[in-house]
Amino acid sequence: MKFNVPTLLKNKTTNYEGAVAYKMSTEMELYSAVVTASLNDQFYEKEDARLKRIQTLIAKSNPEIVAKMAIYTREKMYLRSVPMVMAVEMAKHASGNGLVAKTVERVVQRADEISEVLAYYAITNGRKEQKKLNKLSKQVQKGLAASFNKFDEYQFAKYNRDGAVKLKDALFLVHPKAKDEAQQVLFDKIVKDELTVPYTWETELSALGQQTFESEKAKKLAVKAKWEELIDSKKLGYMAMLRNMRNMLEAEIDAEHVVKVCTQLASEEAVKKSKQLPFRFLAAYRELKEIKSGFVPMILDALEEALKASVANMRGFGVDTKVVIACDVSSSMQKPVSPRSKVLYYDISLLMGMMLQYKCKNVLSGMFGDRWKVVQMPTRNILANVDAFYKREGEVGYSTNGYLVLDDLIKTGYVANKVMMFTDVQMYDSVSGNKLMGNTVAAKWNAYKKIAPNAKLYLFDLAGLGKSPLEIKDNDVYLIAGWSDKIFDVLNALDEGGNALTEIEKIVI
Repeated sequence: MKFNVPTLLKNKTTNYEGAVAYKMSTEMELYSAVVTASLNDQFYEKEDARLKRIQTLIAKSNPEIVAKMAIYTREKMYLRSVPMVMAVEMAKHASGNGLVAKTVERVVQRADEISEVLAYYAITNGRKEQKKLNKLSKQVQKGLAASFNKFDEYQFAKYNRDGAVKLKDALFLVHPKAKDEAQQVLFDKIVKDELTVPYTWETELSALGQQTFESEKAKKLAVKAKWEELIDSKKLGYMAMLRNMRNMLEAEIDAEHVVKVCTQLASEEAVKKSKQLPFRFLAAYRELKEIKSGFVPMILDALEEALKASVANMRGFGVDTKVVIACDVSSSMQKPVSPRSKVLYYDISLLMGMMLQYKCKNVLSGMFGDRWKVVQMPTRNILANVDAFYKREGEVGYSTNGYLVLDDLIKTGYVANKVMMFTDVQMYDSVSGNKLMGNTVAAKWNAYKKIAPNAKLYLFDLAGLGKSPLEIKDNDVYLIAGWSDKIFDVLNALDEGGNALTEIEKIVI
């Protein structure tokens, strides 16, 4: 099946700043909404509004399109909550052809997601109190039953949490069929709450915290020894390492174990298996820079190597391709990507821009707000470049005058092959205030094409608000959405004649 995507409808609208914008097709709007969704409040759009918009778009879309997007968002974009929402919402509209069941099974990749699917199912279907787990879509039930067969005792025990829907509740409701006698024994353990407590860094440190020590010095030595034991056990996951570097350094682990951690962090194989979103490396990088330890420089280098490993297979552009990278640092971008995160959309704009610069040989980079400013950086260190940009954001102000990027290229006669804007696409003109002056991305792009007829414009939509500052035309203007390094795979598809949804089309259900 092919997505019927003429990319953008012709009818004009306005964006959140009151500037002219264009509506997207249903499929494109759904794509941009889900791959940028953390379901937390954004600058322009509240969490419940985003969720409702996704629900409405799913109802209007072909179920097979929704299924492929849900799987893509989970397996390629590494998001968890949104794919589960999409799979459950599909059950309201799809026929009983097994599509929903297959989608549920694909998006459930951790044992606790079985319970999370049921918790969302109860919420979206208005289930409360005793009726919360009363009846279930046959397709959702079938998909969850298959999911139960994917996990072992360690995985069930690791994620057996005291949430709104417990693992035992899920087992009673779904009635999975054990694939063998050993699994039936496992299911019985879930029912009886007899799962073996797993060996994880959480359980080990929790047990240590319950012990009594003769002195603070003895406790500190025990914590140090425990972190070193966890590192040696090789059961400290990649994400756990990223999140606990501060704790390990404060526990004063020895140099040998710091080297082991750095080796693991920088391992290309470990990076690929970890499926980390790029901004996780940035968050760890910033956290470490606040710590007084002689090991910090070595770990920062390891994080740089890890991020480079994450884009090792990214195609990039050689010396014959002139690339312009423009990062949006406006006030609407200075909002956390999730309630607990210190990483802002602003950070993702800079990070994605610097990741792309790392893979380019002929690149002009800069940032825009009230003004557009070229900021030349070396390509070697991605995270260090982001920090350098971050310290200079006030230099260009806080509006979203993206048209100034193109205006400068026109005035200087700079003929680029590719112009890349990393933004929430809520662009307008705060300089003149005159809508008739043609200070829009659309007008400037049309003017720029006269001096650079072969140029292509790529809008990297980091917020998914459903509107674009100009019509997307297959021959020269493209919209790409998401926060994962996988968005750069879309560039390959575009260069090969596809569209932003080509990678999703490849999903086999």
